[in-house]
Amino acid sequence: MHSSILFLITLVVLTLPGVHGGKVLVFPMDGSHWVNMRVLIEEIHSRGHNVSVVRASDSWYIKETSPHYTSITINGTGGQPKEFLSSLVSRLLQIQRQGASAWSRYSLTMELKDGFYQMHKNVSEMVVRMFEDQLLMQSLRNAKYDLVLADPGSGGGAVLAHYLSLPLVFNARWTVHGEAHLAIAPSPPSYVPFPVAELTDTMNFPNRVRNMIFHMLRPLLYKGMVSSHYTALCHRYFGSEVDYFELFQAADIWLMRVDFVFEFPRPTMPNVVYMGGFQCKPAKPLPVDLEEFVQSSGEHGFIIMSLGTLFGKLPHDLADEIAAAFAQLPQKVIWRHTGDRPATLGNNTRLVTWMPQNDLLGHPKIRAFVAHGGTNGVLEAIYHGVPIVGLPLIFDQPDNLNRMRVKGAAKIVDIVTLDRNIFLQALQEVLHEPSYRMNMQRLSRLHHDQPMKPLDLALFWIEFVMRHKGAGHLRTESYRMPWYVYHSVDVIGTLLAAMLFILLILIFLVRYLCCRVCCKRKLKHE
Repeated sequence: MHSSILFLITLVVLTLPGVHGGKVLVFPMDGSHWVNMRVLIEEIHSRGHNVSVVRASDSWYIKETSPHYTSITINGTGGQPKEFLSSLVSRLLQIQRQGASAWSRYSLTMELKDGFYQMHKNVSEMVVRMFEDQLLMQSLRNAKYDLVLADPGSGGGAVLAHYLSLPLVFNARWTVHGEAHLAIAPSPPSYVPFPVAELTDTMNFPNRVRNMIFHMLRPLLYKGMVSSHYTALCHRYFGSEVDYFELFQAADIWLMRVDFVFEFPRPTMPNVVYMGGFQCKPAKPLPVDLEEFVQSSGEHGFIIMSLGTLFGKLPHDLADEIAAAFAQLPQKVIWRHTGDRPATLGNNTRLVTWMPQNDLLGHPKIRAFVAHGGTNGVLEAIYHGVPIVGLPLIFDQPDNLNRMRVKGAAKIVDIVTLDRNIFLQALQEVLHEPSYRMNMQRLSRLHHDQPMKPLDLALFWIEFVMRHKGAGHLRTESYRMPWYVYHSVDVIGTLLAAMLFILLILIFLVRYLCCRVCCKRKLKHE
């Protein structure tokens, strides 16, 4: 009996896949980006790997102590101090509510440019402090990490990976130059909409003109925000021949936080791995007080509202209009709100400073999700099949929600014109028009119908890079080409010149033959 049990245990152990106890160095971004990076870190740790996380001493989401990683704390300001971002988004919201005039849009763009310019300046200075600390850098070399896992929304991770000569894996949606696909994949503006342009992959001529303008001008804006900082950083430590953006394009694997249920069909590359919704999980039971509250909604069900990590506190007048609309619904409402209690708050609405959003979205009584349109929240709504009432504010949020609107799964309300009547009408439309829920549930079925869970797929490729010391065979070298080579301008020019040369020779020959014939006829006539 004992020998049989021992045999079975031995058989199970021998058939388990081998675990390589690797070492991962993480250079994350703070704020909402850390939420999904933390999911990856916890899963990496659970598979027996050691994780070290680089953080600034003023980090507001990235904790210094954790059971899942060892922190490397750099004294001073990091990329995104909380007060800086909170002040920035409040100012941006104020500008938006002043109206959609050309001056307001220009002011909004300049506020964003100045804010991100300062953020990348902070990141660059943090990296300099790291590189100048010889003891720290020697300890990083001695640790013999297998790879750097970074968020390309800042340049620190790519620069650090190059400094340490380590393979680089990105947890990506955005880079310092915009949406991540634009850095490495062909993106024809005829049918690939530029993010933030709020277009689809089916464009008429005016749309294509608009899209082309975004494709040409937006990268210049992004470059103006970051180029001076990271160019100076690379020239200081690597020499003038190293281009900072090529460090991004040379990444081994891009773990893309979208999939083609959310994304429009477009060209991609072999080292791009789609893991949209990797942070989503089946719903767990709610805390007792929340469960009692949602059960009290009866057949009407409940709504949740959350505007992300930076918009918990809204202006008083806007919060009052939203609360007044909620008060007229038969549904219960759970609203993540950190500001003062709205004067118009109804008995059906419960204010919370934090909510288990994934578990609430997976509850059987959920009816709608009022959201700002962040990628994480949109993908959680897709995962659980919950239609959205969108209140887009800044960054990629309008474009994210526009994608859901086009797919028939969301209703968008303009924050500039919002009042209680407009908001109530949008809520009722999503609650009572079946197509919104049916379309979102169809997207949910497509999202779930995959051969492998997105998180497992992401971990497979991280471990793949560990095993093979990179994934250079999947990486195109097109990023090393000058623009005129990439677009074959030199080849086209040479072929056109050759054709012109041949045409000139033919013209010369024809004229020569015509002259010969004319001369012979003239001589014969004389």
